[in-house]
Amino acid sequence: MARTRPTRWKRRLIVGVATAALVGVGGPYVYINYIQDDPPAALSLDSPPARPESTSGSGSGSDGQAREGVEGAWRVGSGSQAGYRVDEVLFGQNVTAVGRTEEVTGKLEIEGTRAVGGSFTVDLASVKSDSDQRDGQFRGRIMNTERYPNAVFELTEPVDFGSVPDVNEQVTGEATGDLTIHGETSSVTFDLTAQRTADGFRVNGSIPVTFADHGIDAPNFGGIAVEDEGTVEFLLAFGPA
Repeated sequence: MARTRPTRWKRRLIVGVATAALVGVGGPYVYINYIQDDPPAALSLDSPPARPESTSGSGSGSDGQAREGVEGAWRVGSGSQAGYRVDEVLFGQNVTAVGRTEEVTGKLEIEGTRAVGGSFTVDLASVKSDSDQRDGQFRGRIMNTERYPNAVFELTEPVDFGSVPDVNEQVTGEATGDLTIHGETSSVTFDLTAQRTADGFRVNGSIPVTFADHGIDAPNFGGIAVEDEGTVEFLLAFGPA
């Protein structure tokens, strides 16, 4: 018995479904791999300042002169930035999402070769990525920045850098403290790198974050699946308080 050929409308339906499937799979692949810009590199001491570092105000002493030595009180000044980095699957394609802000404040107290106290605060509502849609989800259902506007890290143990660096020299240490995000606090330990400048110093680090530790559900919605962990990146420029 001869097979009947599909009617015209059935053929069109099959072609339409196949085309939609191709666009649904191929479209994100083409955009992510050929159109979308690569994510910015991780923050490091080689990163240029977010904006030129000030030589007055928070970046210098009250008399505008650079301070001798490193002991005493310091505060976060211009040229600082912080944000998040997290891996996600976007319509079947692996991507790295990065959001940053320059709205960072903080302080540090140094005695000898040790940072004996300090904290920094990030204004989460000002964090921006390369996607307005992602930013809206970040501020809304993910972080609820109206209720929890800030992320805060506070040292709970001194950081010993081992020596007082010369200008432009880098030193490393290990920091332990409390990280508060989304109203939940967890203890974290991570590596720090500091570099002395002519009138202060810069500090760089990356703090691992497990979303569940802060009462945050892994953000999975609309073809986007986000890993259960991410990092808080920061590059802080300190000047005399």
